Amino acid sequence: MERQAFVYILLCADNSYYVGSHRGVAVDDRVNAHNQGVYRNAYTFTRRPVTCVSSDWFSRFDDAAAFERQLKGWSRKKKEAFIRGDFDALKHHSKRPGAKLKSQSSS
Repeated sequence: MERQAFVYILLCADNSYYVGSHRGVAVDDRVNAHNQGVYRNAYTFTRRPVTCVSSDWFSRFDDAAAFERQLKGWSRKKKEAFIRGDFDALKHHSKRPGAKLKSQSSS
């Protein structure tokens, strides 16, 4: 099955992250376009150069767009755990801030 779309995370020059999705071109081509300033109204335009730190391919653009929306809602720490592939930390950062762990009572 041919890959149709991808979601990518860019590390910007100001140390912020940009999450995007696209279909049709290679990831490197998309990153180069960001760095060349092709997208004048994009978040990355004033934060160049950018570096791709993660990309994931999807066979359906709908799935890529849904994952992009999900990533955009994540905290910086959670994105960084995902980029590192640290799934224990990803799980940890998925917990609601201030949530208390359920205590196990012995009967």
